[in-house]
Amino acid sequence: MFVVWCLIIGVLLVVIGLTDTWRQQLPFSTSALYLLAGYLLGPEMVGLLDLRLSDNAVLLERLAEAAVLISLFAVGLRLRAPLDDPLWKTPLLLATVAMVLTIGAMVGIGLVLGLSLGSAVLLGAVLAPTDPVLASEVQVQHSEDRDRLRFSLTGEGGLNDGAAFPFVMLALGLLGLHELGFGGLRWWSVDVLWAVAGGIGIGWLLGFVFSRAVVYLRREREQALGMESFLTLGLIALTYGVALTIHTYGFLAVFAAGLAMRQVEREDNIEPGVAADALPPESATVSDPGPPPAASPAQASAYMTKAVLDFTLDIEKLAELTVMLLIGSLLTLQAFTPSALAVAFGLIFVARPLAVYLTTWRLPLTRAQRRLASWFGIRGIGSMYYLAYAVAHGADNGETARVADAVLVTIALSVLLHGSTATPIMRLYRRARGRL
Repeated sequence: MFVVWCLIIGVLLVVIGLTDTWRQQLPFSTSALYLLAGYLLGPEMVGLLDLRLSDNAVLLERLAEAAVLISLFAVGLRLRAPLDDPLWKTPLLLATVAMVLTIGAMVGIGLVLGLSLGSAVLLGAVLAPTDPVLASEVQVQHSEDRDRLRFSLTGEGGLNDGAAFPFVMLALGLLGLHELGFGGLRWWSVDVLWAVAGGIGIGWLLGFVFSRAVVYLRREREQALGMESFLTLGLIALTYGVALTIHTYGFLAVFAAGLAMRQVEREDNIEPGVAADALPPESATVSDPGPPPAASPAQASAYMTKAVLDFTLDIEKLAELTVMLLIGSLLTLQAFTPSALAVAFGLIFVARPLAVYLTTWRLPLTRAQRRLASWFGIRGIGSMYYLAYAVAHGADNGETARVADAVLVTIALSVLLHGSTATPIMRLYRRARGRL
């Protein structure tokens, strides 16, 4: 299997690298190509990738977990608006109120389709998070991007990948696999209040202290220069490990750590206009009258943030490739049952639009922005993680196969529909905004 993976990943990486310009002109996303490649390599076609959710749940969980962690850290770094900026109101509401409404709608659909309450809640919780990776066209394009639609969708994807965890734990509790406490008291106190607040708090603290320490060493001591890849992976691993040790949600912690690093850069940027995305590479300084950019008082923080973001974006692309291949290999034609299609279309065309409209009708979004926010609720790697997590933790009853089929079909249709429409729709959106 290892040799097979080496061949598959190697060939795909070479092909992707050689055809990057051509691929950008295609009417569908790279994620859709990965999904198709996974299906072709899966047991229904070539058979080189033969994984089963029930047999390989832990492996699938770990791979998806790593992909989500990297993407969440990168999302935190992308969002540069001050925390008291009104821009944050929309993503916060989408990641909380709209997510709960979506879960409620999907629970209702699950019950109508004959699932037990526990399985229906699991279905809703697994499909709750939107993906911050798979539709890059709808994300913020640079650190100074203040477009309300793109900021909202990017922030929502970063927040709700972790905010969905309490509902997964609730589903496991209803299935008899997790302790909820009398009247759900333990779930409310531990799984909701402590795990959410503690995760955000510890992630922010570690990200802030780490960033300040590195900037101090670079400015004052000209130490800790370079090695951003080590520092990045170290901060992600440390934050995640500490968060899990104190029984909080590591996803929220890692997102908060990335966000804290970006906020340190924003507050520390003493030269107006010197944003992390605009800095030249350090090697560009030929005749250097002062310290290198990494140690410059004016650029140390921005340079670190830019280098870390560039590294995480590269790793994020590799993680996207790996997980979408796996999802494609798990897909079967038998999974496209009427009930699975009902779940997918119910989420994409009913639950998501209703939740967004009910949540944002009083927010300062234009009609076009509200419609696009309703449409671009792409599902992907986060849903794959939660599905594998649930199965790995014992959710393998007679209804799990139906839930899994519905989730995989929903991911596939979401990637195909949203991925194929993101580029043309957002191109029209940019043109329309340019005329305002």
